[in-house]
Amino acid sequence: MTDFWIKLVLAGAFLGMVLNLAGLLTWVERKQSAVMQDRIGANRAWILFPKWLFPLNWLLMPLNKLGLFHSLADAMKMFLKEDFMPKNADKFLHTLAPMISVIFALMAFASIPFGDVLHLNGRDIIFQVADINTGVLLVFAMMSLGVYGVILAGFTSGNNYAFLGGMRAASQMLSYEITMGISIMGIVLTYGSLSPREIVLAQGGNYFGWLPAWGIFVQPLAFFLFMTAALAETKRVPFDLPEGESEIIGYFVEYSGMKFGMFFLTDLVETVLVACLMTTFFLGGWQTPYLMPDGFHFPWGAFCAVPHGLVITLGVVSFMLKVAFFNWLFMQIRWTLPRFRYDQLMHLGWKILFPASLVNMLVTSIVVVMRG
Repeated sequence: MTDFWIKLVLAGAFLGMVLNLAGLLTWVERKQSAVMQDRIGANRAWILFPKWLFPLNWLLMPLNKLGLFHSLADAMKMFLKEDFMPKNADKFLHTLAPMISVIFALMAFASIPFGDVLHLNGRDIIFQVADINTGVLLVFAMMSLGVYGVILAGFTSGNNYAFLGGMRAASQMLSYEITMGISIMGIVLTYGSLSPREIVLAQGGNYFGWLPAWGIFVQPLAFFLFMTAALAETKRVPFDLPEGESEIIGYFVEYSGMKFGMFFLTDLVETVLVACLMTTFFLGGWQTPYLMPDGFHFPWGAFCAVPHGLVITLGVVSFMLKVAFFNWLFMQIRWTLPRFRYDQLMHLGWKILFPASLVNMLVTSIVVVMRG
């Protein structure tokens, strides 16, 4: 198998994992909120076979009771619903807007490493779609280009409320992207690279013989700044002003069917993207505590040899578990905090997070210069 086909298989596997996780988050959001609010949650979308196939019904019963098929029901509803087009809308750009949002959100995953290098039959297989030296810049470029989908949705709908919603969303996303970029510069300065893979590799090993050398321990302020700004970038509660239907009208008010579904999918894909970025920059990526290429090296001197293939597998599993943790955390925040007012949102972004990110970058620069 050539390198091209290997990259294609890895890209398809990673993309499939991201899309399936984004779809699963619709169920997680319902069930997690139900647990927090002491109610049952979604449990009515069942798949039932004829009685003579009762073994299949018996096998599917736990999934039916958990409501896992609600995500499938939502997708079917989106595809079958009427595609409404406003009379005064620009038909081409109105259709293009949701595609821009979801495509650029998915392209940002290209430079995220989700595993170490696998040595197989004399070939090195890198668990990363695009291993480039400036992968951090690629991620932020793709996230920035996604703003155009939001702006186009508001501008081309022929609706003044949608126009104002698009302006609100664009100003919010651009404002918090600045904080995201500056806060992540602390990680870049600390590890001396713009390559996500090099940053993850630099987080291997331990401090003081027992503390994992992860970004959260060397850049704790950047961790909280980046996570807060990233939540605002994904337009999730408490930063969901562009989509607060109960109070203001959002940029996708004139969308229906799967076009609306693509905007909804974009938010969930961006949530997964933020979880992957948090894992890569601050939790060591695929790095597992005390696991080195040859096995586990424990602080008390014990050693346990591990085969190379198992080391790579444990790394990928570790990455997925960390991403799952951040997705759970984001859902927990989503159902805990109330929505900001818009003036509070901009005040937090420009007068608190932005200055704090500048201070963090300045202090980090001084420490790096003095250390080097």
